[in-house]
Order: sequence, then C-alpha cells, then structure tokens
Amino acid sequence: MSHGFELKPAVAGIDPDTPAVLLPLARLLHLINQGVVVLGMLALLVASCVLTYSVVSRYVMKASTDWQDEAAVFCLVGATFLCGAFVQSLRGHVGIEAMAGLLPRSVNRLRLALVDLLCTAFCAFFAWKSWTLFHEAWVEGQTTSSSWAPPLWIPYGLMALGMTLLSLQLLVQLTARINGLFKKNNSANQSGVGA
Repeated sequence: MSHGFELKPAVAGIDPDTPAVLLPLARLLHLINQGVVVLGMLALLVASCVLTYSVVSRYVMKASTDWQDEAAVFCLVGATFLCGAFVQSLRGHVGIEAMAGLLPRSVNRLRLALVDLLCTAFCAFFAWKSWTLFHEAWVEGQTTSSSWAPPLWIPYGLMALGMTLLSLQLLVQLTARINGLFKKNNSANQSGVGA
C-alpha cells in the first residue's frame, strides 16, 4: 500500500491537452486562481485574528461579542469557496483511488472523464443555486439574525463566485481530459494501421 510518496508534486498550470478554444479561459482562470489564493490566505489570517480577539475580549475583558463570529464565518466561507478552483487546478480535492489499480488503463481514463463530467454538472448546479440565493438575499435585503445583522448577500456572493470559478475550472479540465482521450485513441489507431 502506498502513501503517496511516489506521486509527483502538484503543480498549478494549464493542461497541455486543453483545446485551443479554451486556452484563453484556462489562462484567465490560472491568473484568477493565483490571486484568489492570496485573498484566501488573508481571509484565514483575518478570521484567526478576529476569533482570537473574540476569545480575549469575551473572557478577559468581559465584553460582548456580537460581530466576531459572523465576520470570521464570512472570511472562512470566502476562503473555502473562492479557493476551490485553485485546489481543483492542482487536482487536490479528495479522490478515492481504490478502483484505479484494479481497472485497465483505458477504462480508468474513461472513469476519470465520467467523474469530471459528474463533478462539473454538480458544481454548475450548485453555482446556479448559489446565484439564486445571492439574488434573493440582494433583492429582499436579507440579513443575519444577530444584532450586527450583516447582509446575507456577502456570503452567498462569495459562495456563488467560488462555485462558478470551480465549475469553469472543472469544465476546462473535463474538455482537456476528453481531448486527451481522443488524442490517445487517434494515436493508438494510427500506430495500429502502420503495423
């Protein structure tokens, strides 16, 4: 049983099998992902500072804390959803590879393409639903139920934007995988014809 020591380190970049039509989108996503990761790191830092301040002010200074929890949650929601596309660009999301060793290589490539297709469909639906939640919160002026009452369009907007970026990243990777499948099938057919 391996523990990943033989795996190559993940490198963010553009798959060489990406169709030429989607290369501008792939490049744009790569740039956006690099910027969003920096914002995600800052959001995590802010959330940790806010939560530390909350603990100190609540238990040491006996002050009320009505905004700190929600501010930290908003930062964490933003960091989580906005950085999802970057993690996907590294193929860093949790994947179960128990079947990969049991299947022939050609069947495994098809399985991976099917997984990418299902993930793209799910994330696109999630993005669409997130945009509807954002729109409802914006139009209706929804706020949280705390005394601070920040608008709910903020976390819904972060969630919608993050899921849209993730859906686009998955779409680019799906098309690259399908393009790679066709390239491998064509090269296999051409090598069989000449033999």
